[in-house]
Amino acid sequence: MTALLEMKQKIKNFYGQYEMYFLPLLKFILGFAYFTWINQSMGYMSELNNIFIVLILALICSILPSSVMVFTGCVLMVGHSYALGMEAAGFMLVLLLFMMILFLRFSAGKNIVMVFTPLSFALNVPVLLPIGSGLLSSAVSVLPAGCGVIIYYFIRFLNANAQSFQSSDMEIMDRLTMMADGMVTNWEMWITVIAFIVVILLVNLIRTRAFDYAWRIAIVTGGVAYVLIMLGGSFYFGVSTDIVPLIIYSVVAVLIGIVLEFFVFGGDYTRTERLEYEDDEYYYYVKAVPKAAVTTSERSIKKINGSGSRDDRRSEENVVSFSEPIFQGEEKPRRTKKRRNDEMPVERKDDLDDIDFEKKLEESLKDL
Repeated sequence: MTALLEMKQKIKNFYGQYEMYFLPLLKFILGFAYFTWINQSMGYMSELNNIFIVLILALICSILPSSVMVFTGCVLMVGHSYALGMEAAGFMLVLLLFMMILFLRFSAGKNIVMVFTPLSFALNVPVLLPIGSGLLSSAVSVLPAGCGVIIYYFIRFLNANAQSFQSSDMEIMDRLTMMADGMVTNWEMWITVIAFIVVILLVNLIRTRAFDYAWRIAIVTGGVAYVLIMLGGSFYFGVSTDIVPLIIYSVVAVLIGIVLEFFVFGGDYTRTERLEYEDDEYYYYVKAVPKAAVTTSERSIKKINGSGSRDDRRSEENVVSFSEPIFQGEEKPRRTKKRRNDEMPVERKDDLDDIDFEKKLEESLKDL
């Protein structure tokens, strides 16, 4: 355990030292994965389905705020839908504007969750997103998470019915009706939306409680709740669900959540302290959980040899001090002649000439 804590501390120190380089790199990787997924899932417009376009967009998003990545992804979706048909592009645009106006404007700082949602489905661990959002974010993240689920299932619906949209036999109203029915009657999508919302709220509620091991209990509870909601909704609405992959991927997501808890939180509940104090108006009851950390000592080795010390002494001897004379042999010491105490000061001749002897004599006679 000590080795893991030391590794965690070194990773945190290394990331903190080079954060200004790591953050744009991580945003570039995220943007590249997100735009690549959009092109692979849709890919109807050949001009946008280009690796150089993806690289340029990911590079731009790496130095800009995360909201730019969300907006760029929406533009790519509308562009591919336009290649599929004018009706598909219009429906996609209205759907995105509806989400931005009604939901996403209330979660401006958490909209990056919308980017992670389809990636979690692509990696077959969708439950990891609500568990991670409940641990690392707030309850407001349910809005972009639910919107991300709807976007994912709508893109999958377009991909499954691409040939029908590209055929010229269907009328405009028939296409719009088919897209609306595909959204409203897609019970698997609505079950997943409900599962995401419940798991995020449940994990966030338990994680913020004051009892011991709240993070781990929240992770396990979120995984179990997701499995139960998906199975219950599938049985109720008659949606076919693979039970074994669902359970396996949920267990994998729970394990990843525990690893995430170790690196992000890592509280040591064995050294929990409960404090009580008061002021003029309130009583305070505080529970303090120290972080599980170890002090890592950095060793610095200084090489000392004889030649180095001799060179240092020589350099010190060759230093010129301007407070002392440079050529000491040419300057003769000055001798100061001390005056003895028995010698009386000798008056100068100029002082004797200035004395008025007659005046002095008259003054002395008056005293007599």
